[in-house]
Amino acid sequence: QVQLVESGGGLVQAGGSLRLSCAASGRTFSRSAMAWFRQAPGKERRFVASISWSGTSTYYADSVEGRFTISRDNAKNTEYLQMNSLKPEDTAAYYCAAGASSSRNTEVTGYDYWGQGTQVTVSS
Repeated sequence: QVQLVESGGGLVQAGGSLRLSCAASGRTFSRSAMAWFRQAPGKERRFVASISWSGTSTYYADSVEGRFTISRDNAKNTEYLQMNSLKPEDTAAYYCAAGASSSRNTEVTGYDYWGQGTQVTVSS
């Protein structure tokens, strides 16, 4: 059974940092793109960042470009999201996604596997 388990969420003040992790089990994603999405209450789930299977290509939403960094460790079947200079508008549940054929895919429907989410709350 494939599982993606996120960790690292929490409450942080504006300007602070958090590092999210997503550990995959049940199959390897070393040849698949992985990504992070987020969903605020009452809003649609939206793309945050993606990374190619090799880690050489990354894509970011305009709203997080320059503040967030996505990375992965294929040996550990894990991806990460380093979030710096956090803002209150970054408050959301953050979801790990995997299984896309291309890291250019920024749509929810492009990913086959999803984690349960981890809450990030940024206070002003």
